[in-house]
Amino acid sequence: MSPFSLPKINPITHVLRDKIQQKIDTKTKPIGSLGTLETIALQIAEIQNTTSPTLKNPKLILFAGDHGITEEPVSLYPKDVTWQMVFNFLNGGACANVFAKHNGMEVEVVDVGVDHDWDDSTKNLLIKKIRKGTSNFLKTQAMSKEESHQCIQNGFNLILENKYKESNVFLFGEMGIGNTSSASMILSHLTGIPLSKLVGKGTGLNPEGKLSKLQILERAFQRTGKLSDPIEILSEFGGFEIGMMVGAMLAVASEQKLFLVDGFITTAAYLLAYHLDQNVKDYAIFSHVSDEEGHIIVLNHYQINPLLKLNLRLGEGSGALAAYPLVELSIKFLNEMASFADAGVSEADKKV
Repeated sequence: MSPFSLPKINPITHVLRDKIQQKIDTKTKPIGSLGTLETIALQIAEIQNTTSPTLKNPKLILFAGDHGITEEPVSLYPKDVTWQMVFNFLNGGACANVFAKHNGMEVEVVDVGVDHDWDDSTKNLLIKKIRKGTSNFLKTQAMSKEESHQCIQNGFNLILENKYKESNVFLFGEMGIGNTSSASMILSHLTGIPLSKLVGKGTGLNPEGKLSKLQILERAFQRTGKLSDPIEILSEFGGFEIGMMVGAMLAVASEQKLFLVDGFITTAAYLLAYHLDQNVKDYAIFSHVSDEEGHIIVLNHYQINPLLKLNLRLGEGSGALAAYPLVELSIKFLNEMASFADAGVSEADKKV
């Protein structure tokens, strides 16, 4: 089954919008004074089609995969860091684990294409490996179209598994040395923004390393020329973890649930999903603007306003985890804050 036969996403309905907005506006505060928290509350309430929404069993799913482009000097770190960090996630030692624990979540790790053989003692790792890393997209396409279909379908099917049935909010993270290179290529093709404005320091490249990375990616761009089809773009530039996030985001939206977009890499996955079905936008909250310099340019291109600007560029869902408490607060004020009538507080004079 190809991603083109995935269920169509229904846009959120606005049947209860007036009632939800009235509930927001009659809380004991000046109208609009909670700013973006009010916007989030309205969005989630409309997603759930209720004036009293809830966040149930939130899940952070972290997808990991290797990238053939690391054969070229595009990262400070060797690709072995991908599987080593997977071990770190499984052992609870990464930033994602710390932030997730604070939010009462566990980190669920999925091997989509890590170049490593796990032994029988490796626990709590979900293996959905397409193969051991994508091909070097400087020389050839990163994956076949069939593999692109497979990783999108795998991501979609994952969200439909029974263990996620009771969850109505998802956060996505990624791990894959070289994946800022893939994301830069994807975003440039989808938006038309030149690579020179999108390619950043990634894991911490100095100016010379960043220039070398840009030159390598520009050569890869010349190999294919400008592309517009999202499946073709994913096939040419990878990665497997990005493709599986595409499927997962489409599935969450098709189930009319909420998801948080993290940073630069997850934005690339989101925009591939968006170009497959634009209704996915109704179910997404953008958590932060990354310190990867191309991220703000892409967000501005789509007129997206993220919740936070903390100069993060770690990935692994860290920005989504940092923003999640704000999402919780938006629901809490809507459900728990007194109205003017409840508190016996006089409302504003609407004639003034």
